[in-house]
Amino acid sequence: MNNRLIIKGGLVVRPDGAGVGHITIEDGVIVSIDRGSEPGIAREHFDANTKVIDAEGAWVLPGLIDIHCDAIEKEAEPRPNTLFPLDMAFLQFERKLAGHGITTMLHSLSLGVGLSLRGEHLVSEMVRMIADRRQERAMIRHGVHLRYEISHLTGFELAERLIGEGLIDYLSLMDHAPGQGQYHRPGAFQRYVMKNQGVGLDEVSAIVEELEERRSRVDWSRLKSLTAEARSHGIAVASHDDDSSASVIRSLEFGATVSEFPLSLETATYAHDQGMGVCVGAPNIVRGGSHDGNLKAVDAIKSGVADIICSDYHPASLLHSIFTLETEGVSLHKAVAMASLNPAKALGRSQDIGSIEAGKRADVIVVRKIRDNPLVQHTIVNGTLVHSTKDFI
Repeated sequence: MNNRLIIKGGLVVRPDGAGVGHITIEDGVIVSIDRGSEPGIAREHFDANTKVIDAEGAWVLPGLIDIHCDAIEKEAEPRPNTLFPLDMAFLQFERKLAGHGITTMLHSLSLGVGLSLRGEHLVSEMVRMIADRRQERAMIRHGVHLRYEISHLTGFELAERLIGEGLIDYLSLMDHAPGQGQYHRPGAFQRYVMKNQGVGLDEVSAIVEELEERRSRVDWSRLKSLTAEARSHGIAVASHDDDSSASVIRSLEFGATVSEFPLSLETATYAHDQGMGVCVGAPNIVRGGSHDGNLKAVDAIKSGVADIICSDYHPASLLHSIFTLETEGVSLHKAVAMASLNPAKALGRSQDIGSIEAGKRADVIVVRKIRDNPLVQHTIVNGTLVHSTKDFI
């Protein structure tokens, strides 16, 4: 007998709209979505292998897909030079993600300028640990978003090896040099490094000097070879912090299909018009603007030039951003798609996950509001209930 799960009576958000309905899941797959007063399977056919979740009065959404989140770095190293065991950090973080409704997480790991978790040894260790965990029974789906700093001259071989071994799911190129992208304002890079890496002015001056020297020696042809290798393995390539149409053009030359966090509406519009997916941050939406004074994500979404939301550094914001967008006049099913179906499309996974449709894997969340805050009551991944909170007030 099939293992059957029925989610009954919630407001089901589908790609084309939302309405009260019932979802029947068998052996990890959505087999039907019924819009009548009762599920398509008659109650007399229920048996010991049938479980029912009463979702009346709740929202039923596809599991959220987060293609850019570096919060695992803070989980493993919450303060400068306080590194915790990576396995411990990962397992505890996974539980939080399930509670936030994130059913597919691409952990953003950086090869580039910085200390500790952005060094080659620890990045490699974390990538391989994630690979091991997804071979075992994990609560949610895990993947790796490798962020490659273009001035990190010694990381090519490691990046090529990880791509060749099938350990990378998404690749982005970053240029975090002073005067570039998000650090285009004088002193912005220095302030960020001093705050986040716990170093003093002399140390950050040495970092800047070394970074500028490295950037002068960037091998652009080898970078193109790296992105071409990634694409040959079916890995989507993204740009990061595009600050002009010229930077978008350069990103396109590297085969990028997603522009992450463009700095202005003009740049976002240009990237969108070139056929790129445009990804903005959920914290920007929830907080009402960029902490760096750059593009306001809601403006890009309302202008129709941004179609993907990621949590960036704050996983809890992803679900909240969806309902924030609804208050801004964005239809709920379109807001949901930005955090589920659209990122799945960017990864080439939309045939399998990303929406509530018959035949897809059953990654589903049941959401209720407490004092206007959306909270996840149930998280189902591949048809298995991995998170459940019954004590809702």
